[in-house]
Amino acid sequence: MKTVNYSEARQNLTSVMNDAIDDRIPVLITRQNGIPCVLLSLDEYQSLEETAHLLRSPANARHLLDSIDELNSGNTVIKKIDDI
Repeated sequence: MKTVNYSEARQNLTSVMNDAIDDRIPVLITRQNGIPCVLLSLDEYQSLEETAHLLRSPANARHLLDSIDELNSGNTVIKKIDDI
C-alpha cells in the first residue's frame, strides 16, 4: 500500500489517483490531526464489494470455501461446455 500525506495527495491528486488506478493498489492518505482514509480505484472497490456480498451469507461462504478446497485437492473433473 502506498502512503501519502494529505498535502502531497492534494498537490498531486491526478498522480495519486493514477497510481491507485494503474497499479491497482490502495493509497493511504494520512492527516496530521485526523483519521486517515484510503483511496481505491472504482474497479478495486467494486471487487471488494462483490467479495463481501458473496461471503455475507454463511452458507454461500462455506460453499465457496469448500469449492476452493476441492479444487486445491485436485478433486475436480474437467468438462467441455458442450458436455454440460
